[in-house]
Amino acid sequence: MSIRKNYTFTLYACYTGYITQAIINNFAPLLFLTFQTSFGLPLEQISLLVTLNFFTQLVVDLLSAKFVDKIGYQVCVVTAHVCSALGLVCLGLLPGLLPSPYLGLSIAVVLYAIGGGLIEVLVSPIVEACPTEGKSAAMSLLHSFYCWGSVLVILVSTGLFSWLGYGAWPKIAAFWALVPFLNAFLFARVPIDTLVDEGEGMGIPELLRSKLFWLFALLMLCSGASELSMGQWASAFAESGLHVSKTVGDLAGPCLFAVLMGCSRIVHAHFAEKVDLYSYLSVSALLCILSYLLAALAPNPLLSLAGCALCGISVGAMWPGAFSLSSHTCPRGATAMFALLSLAGDAGCSLGPTAVGFVSAALGDNLKSGLLAALVFPLAMFAGICYMRQRVK
Repeated sequence: MSIRKNYTFTLYACYTGYITQAIINNFAPLLFLTFQTSFGLPLEQISLLVTLNFFTQLVVDLLSAKFVDKIGYQVCVVTAHVCSALGLVCLGLLPGLLPSPYLGLSIAVVLYAIGGGLIEVLVSPIVEACPTEGKSAAMSLLHSFYCWGSVLVILVSTGLFSWLGYGAWPKIAAFWALVPFLNAFLFARVPIDTLVDEGEGMGIPELLRSKLFWLFALLMLCSGASELSMGQWASAFAESGLHVSKTVGDLAGPCLFAVLMGCSRIVHAHFAEKVDLYSYLSVSALLCILSYLLAALAPNPLLSLAGCALCGISVGAMWPGAFSLSSHTCPRGATAMFALLSLAGDAGCSLGPTAVGFVSAALGDNLKSGLLAALVFPLAMFAGICYMRQRVK
């Protein structure tokens, strides 16, 4: 069968799209301490790079609700991968070319964040529109590739750092740019359907008038914040808390976090059609609360690390689960709903890690205090799920 008619290749492209998203969100955090020492950047400025990444994705999410359906999924998703590749190349080039290294880093972040925002908006509805069964399972499996992409980025990058030295990070950034560059060609050829016919989907005003939509937006915000508050700072937390090398810190922190989150999403994909999703997400939120308490309050560094690991398990089902609930409850939401929910999720991805960074800096660079402050997000997630269960009934 031709690639232009085979939806299996569409799924492959979508899976690789989420690997691209993982590269965008996880490669730079591996270099936070390198940026701090090489360029003399304070912790607050490094935190703002995370904010800039997800704020840019947030703006793209908002704008895409208007233009994606008019331009078409295929053109937009190819453009997303080109921007991602260009941003990763610029990440290694611009800090050395511009008078201000921080300006160079910021421009690169904006470029690849544009691609990341479009990928987040487009890939989920593309998978949802594919003529396949078991949509909840397919959605969770799709999002598991973000986790495996994160593991791949951490393991390969750590190996390359050890082999080439940390001074070679610009070349490693260019190496990762090959993934979105090649996937752009695949997306240009695969078949892509839409969720609803043109003119039949809900518009932004109709969505904003829906109280259920705002509940879903709260779940997405808390999902993103709960996941990234731990995920973005896991490397630095492991290094400062365990007093180990960067290599061990990367493996013990974000790599372990991503592995367990990916396993959690595989398990969720297996049971998604067999269990009540509200109960599943409620248990996930409770586990997340426990994980943050353990990471922040445990007297033993190894127990704190166990809290990081438990957080990876607990947040696995949150983001894809919230997407699946919204799609089932509001099937006419279409692109606008996915875009606005992605916006809410990206707002959480920006708010959570930034809050951890600023609270930690205010309290003497104490990351445990910053993580304790992030406990508010899984608490709000649990409250929102309980309220929504009653609201839907």
